[in-house]
Amino acid sequence: MTPSSDVRRAGRGEHGGMNAFVPAPPVLSASGLTKTYGSAAALAGVDVAIAPGESVAIMGASGSGKTTLLHCLAGIVRPDAGSVVLATPHGAVEVTALGEAERSRLRREAFGFVFQQGLLLPELTAVENVALPLMLAGAPRAAAEQDAATWLAALGLGGMEQRRIGQLSGGQAQRVAIARAQVGGASVVFADEPTGALDSRTSAEVMDALIASTTGRGRALVVVTHDDGVAARCSRVLRLADGRIVDEVRTRTEESR
Repeated sequence: MTPSSDVRRAGRGEHGGMNAFVPAPPVLSASGLTKTYGSAAALAGVDVAIAPGESVAIMGASGSGKTTLLHCLAGIVRPDAGSVVLATPHGAVEVTALGEAERSRLRREAFGFVFQQGLLLPELTAVENVALPLMLAGAPRAAAEQDAATWLAALGLGGMEQRRIGQLSGGQAQRVAIARAQVGGASVVFADEPTGALDSRTSAEVMDALIASTTGRGRALVVVTHDDGVAARCSRVLRLADGRIVDEVRTRTEESR
């Protein structure tokens, strides 16, 4: 899916006005999530709902459960109890009820991922890295690379399609990862410390690209971060401690950005 795809923005009032913020029905919701590792409770009954076009930052000290929450929401880890439900054009899908193969397919088709180190393949070019998810889904190489090149251009990387990852700066490589996360039309993008390895200026540039390409096109963004500056760029901040949400702040609506 190319970045020019038309997506209706969430959060407008009944008549499309800018003053009233009416949350859209959630694209992803979780209820009563619990997860224990040994005697430690990583999650202790977490409820959260994320709307299309919303950016949510998850913060907390090390061991608070923030990465476990992201993994449960994304279907990477199955919680011990509770449910995660994804809204799709074909109806609601209970992620936690799916088997591993079905969850893996869902992660390829409905979710996108951006990690601190990008996890790009160094032996491939930028355009090949971005096209890879489409090719794994069965798209012809030429069509996949055309879509990938469109995404790279939209993220300011036009002309760099044939560079290998080692030939890019850290910020450029993260934008390749952002393109790869969304080229398949993901409705929810998960970012785990996406700026953790970057300097402050590059971090701001990457967050600009990440937010504009996700919530700016009506997609949901979930960011795990320890950086207050990154969290402040999101429309809502959840703070975890001991596996529970202990604070929730709406910094702004996406319409007011």
